[in-house]
Amino acid sequence: MTAIIRTYRDSDFDDVDSLWRRCFPDAPERNRAEYSIPAKLAVDDGLLLVADAAGAVAGSVMAGYDGHRGWLYAVAVDPDYRMRGIGAALVRAAEARLLELGCAKVNLQILGENAPVARFYHQLGYEIEERISMGRLLRA
Repeated sequence: MTAIIRTYRDSDFDDVDSLWRRCFPDAPERNRAEYSIPAKLAVDDGLLLVADAAGAVAGSVMAGYDGHRGWLYAVAVDPDYRMRGIGAALVRAAEARLLELGCAKVNLQILGENAPVARFYHQLGYEIEERISMGRLLRA
């Protein structure tokens, strides 16, 4: 691996914003960094992590825990840093922090047609669970 996994710092915002725009170009506006990061930081749970490669943000993961189940969001690795174990290190670091909080199970969602990402998570021990994912937009 060519990066150190650490907690997000305010000075990382521009790099994470750029990373997310590059990795998630079709993400809805509500998932953009300018909305998601301040909301996550307001929770103050230490579950927004970055992969720091000599001062550059090479990846990110945002995790959540509600006392019942953990979730992974925004797992992203800069294309220039892929295939170096950074994505796996980000996921494992988030899992470790979730476990410290008492989390017993982690969930995540990916788009059905994203087979490469499904393979990545499968290699990390994640399994497809037959569920219907539903959502409701509460604000634009």
